[in-house]
Amino acid sequence: MDILLSIVQTLAQISTAGIAITAFSLLIYALTFNLRDRVARSFALILACVTAVFTGEAISSVATSLAQAEFWLRFQWIGLLFLPATYLHFSDALLATTGRPSRGRRRMLIRLVYVLSGIFLLTLPFDFLVGNLIFDMGGIFHFERARFTWLFVFFYMAGVVWAWANFWRAYRRTVTATSLRRMRYLLAGAIAPAWGSFPYLLFGAGFASLHPLVFWLVVLVSNVVIFGLLILMAYAVAFFGVSWPDRVVIRRLAKWLMRGPGTAFVVLGLTTIIRRTEQTLGLPDTAAVPIVMVAAILIMEHLITISAPVWERWSFNARDRSDLRLLQALEERLLTTRDLVQFLEAVLAAACDQLQVSTAFVAAIGGQGIELLVTTGNGEPLRGEDLSRNILQIVSTRDGREEIFSWGDYWLLPLYGAEEDALLGVMGVGRSASLAIEQREAILALGARAALALEDRRMQQDVFASLESLTPQVELIQRLRAASRYDRDGVLTSPDDLPASVDLSRAVKDAFSHYWGGPKLSQSPLMRLKVVQNAIDEHQGNPVNALRATLREALERIRPEGERRFTGEWILYNILELKFLQGRKVREVALRLAMSEADLYRKQRVAIEAVAQAILDMERQAREDELQEFAAENTPESEIELLSSQR
Repeated sequence: MDILLSIVQTLAQISTAGIAITAFSLLIYALTFNLRDRVARSFALILACVTAVFTGEAISSVATSLAQAEFWLRFQWIGLLFLPATYLHFSDALLATTGRPSRGRRRMLIRLVYVLSGIFLLTLPFDFLVGNLIFDMGGIFHFERARFTWLFVFFYMAGVVWAWANFWRAYRRTVTATSLRRMRYLLAGAIAPAWGSFPYLLFGAGFASLHPLVFWLVVLVSNVVIFGLLILMAYAVAFFGVSWPDRVVIRRLAKWLMRGPGTAFVVLGLTTIIRRTEQTLGLPDTAAVPIVMVAAILIMEHLITISAPVWERWSFNARDRSDLRLLQALEERLLTTRDLVQFLEAVLAAACDQLQVSTAFVAAIGGQGIELLVTTGNGEPLRGEDLSRNILQIVSTRDGREEIFSWGDYWLLPLYGAEEDALLGVMGVGRSASLAIEQREAILALGARAALALEDRRMQQDVFASLESLTPQVELIQRLRAASRYDRDGVLTSPDDLPASVDLSRAVKDAFSHYWGGPKLSQSPLMRLKVVQNAIDEHQGNPVNALRATLREALERIRPEGERRFTGEWILYNILELKFLQGRKVREVALRLAMSEADLYRKQRVAIEAVAQAILDMERQAREDELQEFAAENTPESEIELLSSQR
């Protein structure tokens, strides 16, 4: 019986410490990811109280003296005293999130509860709230009841009941199926702080001392339930105040629980069991504890790493698993610039070996013309300001997809993509006297490998460009989705919180796309700008012509000085002028500017943002001019003369 009691007591103490570790870990999580949300902040206060309660209980249960046990039990009461106030604070924040904010009365009552908790705290060092410390034979430390104990019990129960009334009101105001489910999780998890923190030994110490095995069994079972409910509550609160997709919230919380409290709990449990076993058997202290501690940490981290992709996929429904698997594969197989350079270096080394030369290069078509990616040897193959344009013109006029021709000291091989007219770049190898058939075939094969890498890089850049263009819309949807989780009016939230440049850039792009006529120009939100309204009179009352002139003026503001050229500093102006004002096709503009289509789209986005900023400056200046005119019209002539004389 004594051995069974010792085992149950040890497991109960480990579980108590585990709850303290978990509460502290969740407190760090709440303070890190969604501290801006009021629900998360108030939940962090609850976690701080729970951490104090279970930390004091865990340390006092293994105390070696009455003074040490008394200190930690009084420390436990600090969290216990403020738990009703934080509970109410959390329920009020939850109710406000569902669209029922306080009109002042609830806020004042919550402040009053915090004040009462502070008053109780002032009595804690004395014998008004709790009495003397008693140590029972069952290994149980507890306080005796004092004159204010029943008053605190009433205060505690009243605060909890009031908080649960607010919880129920918030639950009834939640409408969506997903939010209702998570609200049920939250309500179930909210039982844990109030249930697990109450000082039962003030009233049941006699039964615990007579039946210690039953007491420690109850503690163990209740701790397991409290642990699960606390995790459930943290899961529900993790979705408040964040606009991330659900999978991101779940993944971050789960990984933190496994790497933080999960690992700490396993390590604490194993080391405690080993130490207690050594003490029970009378064995001397050995190196087993640190060895097991280090091994447990390493094994846990390894298991988490290899199991994360599996449980991440299975935590979503079948329709989402394929998308998640694709994202994971993209992350793992992404061809970075460094990977591309390493592969092309290997290709060039093989080409040099075939021709017994020391110089070679691969150049790709980029935003600034021909961009040199990789070179071997000491040569400088692309010297000269207009050399890249000459190479592009020479290559584009050659007939034949796989033709090797000489250029200076190099053999040049155009690198094409899957489509025959999609020129990706050029591979050059130091020129020898002549090319044997075997050497020509080897160079063609290596060129195909280089073209494959360049095409893969271009496709990835197209994907990234598409993702970047989708980012503002996705962010808006996620923000509206987060706002409407628990408030039925949240979906009607105005998107004005988005940066003005995002909306303005999109409107400028739409207007340019219908520059010579179309609804995106005639119905553009840019029509409401003051600078456009001022230009209407100058264009015979035609708002479309006024907007078209405004766009043209903004475009001229980003035009470099001097005669027009097709060099790097003119690239932004040339893209918009050729594509929208002249109406040329994308492929034609890309060839004219010596860049790939993916680079063109990226540079176009930069050019659109520059024009949007120019329009923003023009709008600001128009409003300032209007204010100055208004001030001048409403200023007496005497003041104007006085100001003129002072100048």
